[in-house]
Amino acid sequence: MRIVVLTGAGISAESGLRTFRAEDGLWEEHRLEDVATPEAYARDPALVHRFYNARRAAAAHAQPNAAHEALAALAERHDLTLVTQNVDDLHERGGARHVIHMHGQVNRALCAACGHRWDAPAEMDSATECPACGSAAARPDIVWFGEMPYHMDEIWAALERADLFAAIGTSGQVYPAAGFVQHARRSGAHCVELNLDRSAVSREFHEHLIGPATRIVPDWAAGL
Repeated sequence: MRIVVLTGAGISAESGLRTFRAEDGLWEEHRLEDVATPEAYARDPALVHRFYNARRAAAAHAQPNAAHEALAALAERHDLTLVTQNVDDLHERGGARHVIHMHGQVNRALCAACGHRWDAPAEMDSATECPACGSAAARPDIVWFGEMPYHMDEIWAALERADLFAAIGTSGQVYPAAGFVQHARRSGAHCVELNLDRSAVSREFHEHLIGPATRIVPDWAAGL
C-alpha cells in the first residue's frame, strides 16, 4: 500500500514543542510578522536569529514520542512518503529514514547570498559566515511565510500515487499543505485525519480519529 502522511505541529506538541496559534498570530509571544517572514529578517535580523536560536535549542532538547516512532515503524512495512510541516528533527530521531521537510529545518543554515546549506551551529547571528562563499549572510534554513515550500513536485507526485493519505496534527489553515487532502482525494486516495480536533479542512476527509497523537497514531498505524 502506498501511503502519504503529512504531519504538523500537533505531533511534536506532545514532545514539548509549542505551536503557533493562527487565531492570535503569536508564536512564543512573538508576532509571526516579526520573526517568520523575509521582511522581518531584512528589518531586524538580530531578533530573527535570537528567535530561531531558541527554537533550535528547544528542538535539540525535545525527545521523539510514540507517534514519531509509530510512523517510523510503519515505513518499514509500507511504501510511506512522510512529509512534515515541522522544522524539528524528531521524526528522524524517532527512527524515520527519509523525511520530506517542506518548511525546512531549524538545525540547518542557508546562505542568503549563494544558496549553500549546512548544519547550523547552536547559535547564529548576523556575523555568521557561509562556509562556502564567506558572506555574512547566514539565515535559518526555514521556509518563511511568503516563500515557496520545498520539494513540492515530489509531494504532489506522491499524493497522486497514494492509496491512503493521512494528516496528523495539522490545522488545515496553511497552504499549500491544507490542499493536500483535496489533491489526494481527487487522485483516488482514502483520506484520514488524526487530530485533537477537527481541522479547517475536515470535511474533505473520509475518516476522522480524534485524540492525542501519542495515543491514536500508534493504534492507527498498527492496524494498517
